[in-house]
Amino acid sequence: MSFTRVLAAVVGVVMSFAGLDAAVAAPTAPDGATIFRQRCQSCHAVGQARPSTLGPSLTGVVGRKAASTEFKYSPALKASGVIWSKPNLDKFLSGPTKMVPGTRMVISLPDPAQRAAVIDYLSAAR
Repeated sequence: MSFTRVLAAVVGVVMSFAGLDAAVAAPTAPDGATIFRQRCQSCHAVGQARPSTLGPSLTGVVGRKAASTEFKYSPALKASGVIWSKPNLDKFLSGPTKMVPGTRMVISLPDPAQRAAVIDYLSAAR
């Protein structure tokens, strides 16, 4: 038996005793819907589930011009001229007041994987 096979077998046995397998040991991608519910839903809505109160509805946000719905937006966001592309959403969610000084949104998602998951979730929300 080669050294590589012996090493692989030892690692497999150790992981078995630890109660792990390759699927559990591998990191899982964040779930955009879950992150949205945890971090965004207190202010924003998606779909027709409930009206937005503190923030605008994010249904169809990807590709939309900022401040283009009936929500009462900040003057800064109205004047921004931003189109909510995936890269712009990523930049905004990493630091809203850095991208649009004067925006009322101050909550950020510092984790790039969580931002990507939420943006993918919003892309599918129509």
